[in-house]
Amino acid sequence: MSNTVMPVFPLDLTADFSRFRNADPGRLHFAAHSHAYWPDATRDAQIQLWDDTARLVDEKWTRVLGEVWPAVTRGIAQHLKLPDPATLVSAVNTHEFVNRLISALPLDRTPVIVTTDGEFHSFKRQTERLAEDGLIRLVPVPTEPFATLPARIVEAVSAHAPDMVFVSQVFFNSGYALPDLDALVDAVAAPDRLTVIDGYHAFLALPVDLSHVADRAFYLAGGYKYAMAGEGACFMHCPPGFAPRPRNTGWYASYASLSGPQDRVRYATDGQRFMGATFDPSGLYRMRATLNWMAGRGLDVATIHAHVMALQDIFLAGISDQPIGLFDPAHLVVPAQELSRGNFLTFDHPDAAAWQARLKANNIVVDVRDTRLRVGFGLYHNADDVERLLRRLRVDA
Repeated sequence: MSNTVMPVFPLDLTADFSRFRNADPGRLHFAAHSHAYWPDATRDAQIQLWDDTARLVDEKWTRVLGEVWPAVTRGIAQHLKLPDPATLVSAVNTHEFVNRLISALPLDRTPVIVTTDGEFHSFKRQTERLAEDGLIRLVPVPTEPFATLPARIVEAVSAHAPDMVFVSQVFFNSGYALPDLDALVDAVAAPDRLTVIDGYHAFLALPVDLSHVADRAFYLAGGYKYAMAGEGACFMHCPPGFAPRPRNTGWYASYASLSGPQDRVRYATDGQRFMGATFDPSGLYRMRATLNWMAGRGLDVATIHAHVMALQDIFLAGISDQPIGLFDPAHLVVPAQELSRGNFLTFDHPDAAAWQARLKANNIVVDVRDTRLRVGFGLYHNADDVERLLRRLRVDA
């Protein structure tokens, strides 16, 4: 007979986030999909970097690249079920990756990119600006209706034979999650095409298994949101053989060969071929601390997602019984019964900005994107937090 104790959802790990929570006890922070709280363990990691730098000075890079980064890649690979951590590369933001991927597109014609109209600004702004000058051609597929989105992406790829396909796994302005990533990659990937998945709103939020597509698809994400490690800790999985020599490159892309001949522009053959230049490694220290904390707590992504869904259920039950202005299930962009959704709820309402401002004035933190207000849940919340949120909303409404 097994002695395994099944967790009761939602969990209560608030004690592990005491520094963020105690910094402003009256604040109700429900923007975990944006800037999540960091576990207390990350503060020690931040100080550890300072101490390592004081002790090692220039030699700190041996520790960063030889110990800290490999530990981070092992944790990322474990959670994403990647076969080889060496396919991962780091950057301070995902915009760096976008630019390097674009720089690997062909020059003998105008490259074509099939994407959606729901991509985050780091990709959308950059590619739309390049398209203005005719340097690329964009084919944006409308994200809605969500039910037919995967099929319409496949149709666009078939019609336009693109050089790149770039699509989010979870869309930032709705929370909708692609229901079958494997099937989509199977349908759109090709040997001469860069297939790129923006997984920022999926990493450590939804269970993700890249083992089937790791040989054909790039996957980028980072630490700012659900990885609870803050800025400066982004990563990309790079399938072997694709884009071996991006034109946008930094000297860390051949770091291992710096002591050898410099007679040509050399590249690493693993994920490091997409590396940039000198960076602040503090984000990697914090991410390693978060991953170690998760391992010590026995937390996998399925457990995290189950916790968040339990919190969402409490919130949805509260506003179903008693809608609170904008907070009404009728205003959800992704219906409550739709299981293909991320760790935040999105409400569409013409007064979304006014609601966000009013809540901010009352120390309730959510965020807004145009007419859409987002409410995000994380490991630093417990059931009492959600009940407090509902009570405060009823008062502030």
